[in-house]
Amino acid sequence: MIAAAGSRPNGGRDGWRRNKGARVQRRKLLAGLGVGLGGAVLSAPIARWGHAADRLLTPSQARGPFYPRQFPSDKDFDLTKFAGRNGVAYGQIVTVSGQVTDLSGAALAGALIEIWQVNGYGRYHHESDDSDKPIDPNFQGYGAVISDGEGRYRFRTVKPIAYPGRAPHIHFLLTPKIGRALTTQMYVAGSPENETDFLLRSIRDKNLRNSLIVPLETVQDGGELAGQFDIVLPNNR
Repeated sequence: MIAAAGSRPNGGRDGWRRNKGARVQRRKLLAGLGVGLGGAVLSAPIARWGHAADRLLTPSQARGPFYPRQFPSDKDFDLTKFAGRNGVAYGQIVTVSGQVTDLSGAALAGALIEIWQVNGYGRYHHESDDSDKPIDPNFQGYGAVISDGEGRYRFRTVKPIAYPGRAPHIHFLLTPKIGRALTTQMYVAGSPENETDFLLRSIRDKNLRNSLIVPLETVQDGGELAGQFDIVLPNNR
């Protein structure tokens, strides 16, 4: 079931259990990243949105079946290299960065941000993916960072590609210090599959739908790309 933008999970005991589980997982991942609750990852400076009226709550999206059951030993911001290996992941390298704020525009520091996606061949590094596409031993498949003091984050990964039934996308899971976690997906502007992707098209509001679609621009002579995906969570102050 896909939650509408701004909606909240069911309350009561089930909602409390889900939220508690997210907090426990957040603590475990923070420990694995070697940082405390105040840890941060720095990224290049990015522009802030100037007016509250310009902000839209980032729509939630289904988590899907390929969230890791077991986290890789290397799970930092750079998914294109795997610790202990000399190679680089197959595919076009892209840097995805952005800022996490609440609806009032306040930066959300210390948020745990997780991503996972297919490799450059179109396969998830997950035991449930029975695709005949190859696994890339140089690709992490998953990464996690903590937003810095200005709510900024950055990942280095490969440009996602389409696979049957889905447009190219990157899964995001955000767990702020205060408030509920958000699961969503980032899509690539210009991908023809965006017009038929059932999950993306389920967002009826065009502005909300477009808030998940990110242009990727060439930033280096070697063909590396970059895109900015800003994420807006509900006010919880």
